[in-house]
Amino acid sequence: MGAGPAGLTVGNILRAASVDCVVLETGSRQFIETRPRAGVIEEWAVRELDRRGLGERLRQRAEPHSVCEFRFGGERHRFPYAELTGSHHHVYPQPLLVTDLVREYADVRGGDIRFGVRDVALHDLDSERPAVSYRCPETGERRLLRCDFVAGCDGARGVTRDAIPAGQRRIARQDDGIGWLALLAEVPPSTDCVLFGVHPRGFAGQMPRSPGVTRFYLQCPPGDDPENWSHDRVWTELRARLAAAGAPPLTEGRLIEKRVLDMHHYVVEPLAHGRLFLAGDAGHLVAPIAAKGMNLALHDAFLLGDALAACVTRGDRDGLEGYSAASLRRVWDYQEFSQWLSDIYHGVASDDPFRTGTTLARLRRLFTSPAAAAAFAEQYLGDAGAY
Repeated sequence: MGAGPAGLTVGNILRAASVDCVVLETGSRQFIETRPRAGVIEEWAVRELDRRGLGERLRQRAEPHSVCEFRFGGERHRFPYAELTGSHHHVYPQPLLVTDLVREYADVRGGDIRFGVRDVALHDLDSERPAVSYRCPETGERRLLRCDFVAGCDGARGVTRDAIPAGQRRIARQDDGIGWLALLAEVPPSTDCVLFGVHPRGFAGQMPRSPGVTRFYLQCPPGDDPENWSHDRVWTELRARLAAAGAPPLTEGRLIEKRVLDMHHYVVEPLAHGRLFLAGDAGHLVAPIAAKGMNLALHDAFLLGDALAACVTRGDRDGLEGYSAASLRRVWDYQEFSQWLSDIYHGVASDDPFRTGTTLARLRRLFTSPAAAAAFAEQYLGDAGAY
């Protein structure tokens, strides 16, 4: 279920192992290949895509990033994380990765993918032959697929998570009480790296997406209306919150997306029920504070795809039995780091003098303590735990 990075990666792994599978997706192919989403992929994830024959186009087109920059107190502080770890990030918008994955799955490896499905339901998950039913968009007929396993990769609004009985799952939730105005602008990045602006008026961020498109974020009240943010107000706040001595001026231009994201997180435990296994946002959501969501989805997909292939082709069930625990170890590690980074981003704007002081102390420590810098770099790159 789901043709995002998780579902398509699982499907590609299964097809490479000559395992038949069907990918069901509620959107169209054009929709999944164009919807704006994440854009940062960690080095370990790229290595795993390479190992499965899925990273060639990414390697050719992605832009490597080795530095980020914090701006606070009116000053710029460059953080060269690649020098500390030997690893870097790859800036590669999720629509491009999805385009690569769906092409490989459907056009190269001959995978069965069905777009535009409706009214999806899961059946008999506790049996040896679970099923998924859906309404065919072409005929309106209800169809039933019997299978050995169901991979729930259908995101935060999908149906698979709710197929686990409430009494057999725990959902841990955290609401930060903070909103981010997410913006896409038709402008080149004003600097060569990701920017984090820690400012009394609220957090601001700049994340390059391509030579001509840049992602910006502005802290705002949760549930705010994007229409409250005019073109002039957006650029005024970005200029103020990202201001620093010696910084080049922001490149301003047309805004092509405005939406408000409420910073919240959840984790479903366990990520398995009967023959159903959850992956990606269906099983856990981490706010875009640390650019971890797509990387967690890929981590799940590598674990689950390998485990399913091993079970079907060799009868080896160890990977499936250990899947939930193995996934959740990284999930909770990334959740903890995102919470820590959220405190950094938003502490100065909290109107709490004590919290402001401790936030600035943490930031200064990153640039004065080699041990603190190394620990941050390791977590920022996802290198704390090997795949």
